[in-house]
Amino acid sequence: MVRDDEAPELKKWLERIEKFKRDWFLKFEEILHQANYGPMWMRDERVAEIVAESLRRLDAKSYRLDAYSVMSNHVHAVFKPFVSETNLEEIKGKDGYPLFISDYPGLSKIMHSLKGRSARECNLVLARSGGFWEHESFDHVIRPGKFDATIKYVLNNPVKAGLVKRWREWPWNYCRKELSDKL
Repeated sequence: MVRDDEAPELKKWLERIEKFKRDWFLKFEEILHQANYGPMWMRDERVAEIVAESLRRLDAKSYRLDAYSVMSNHVHAVFKPFVSETNLEEIKGKDGYPLFISDYPGLSKIMHSLKGRSARECNLVLARSGGFWEHESFDHVIRPGKFDATIKYVLNNPVKAGLVKRWREWPWNYCRKELSDKL
């Protein structure tokens, strides 16, 4: 429990942590956007298309796909999983603790599905085996009021990398129509 006199200090500490995470993420993104590090398998149009198709495949089944950008060495995707508090069912587990189930997959299952299938297909095209994706994903909850800026950030990845002048020119960008009409 936080006392009232501790609340300002706690708030400042949490703000510093949030700023550190944001700064670290932006630095990491800067390195990725230089496209000089790590495997560049998605430079191959066949591979980029497999990744894009994998994202589209789960749209309207597991999530609402809002936007994505497939770059040579990383992918940004914005989607809203359909699993929610309203479609969860509580059951009692074997140990007596409650379990929650849904007809829709959660984020970890979505990412497993996206990465697993696309990795197999991409490795076949590249005539290689082994890991394709990093084990971790940098998933973030979009804060209120930041959705449009996040969509613009994702779509402008190839512009920022100097690959195209306008985001609509990048063949591996996607934006849901209702959103792209506003951009």
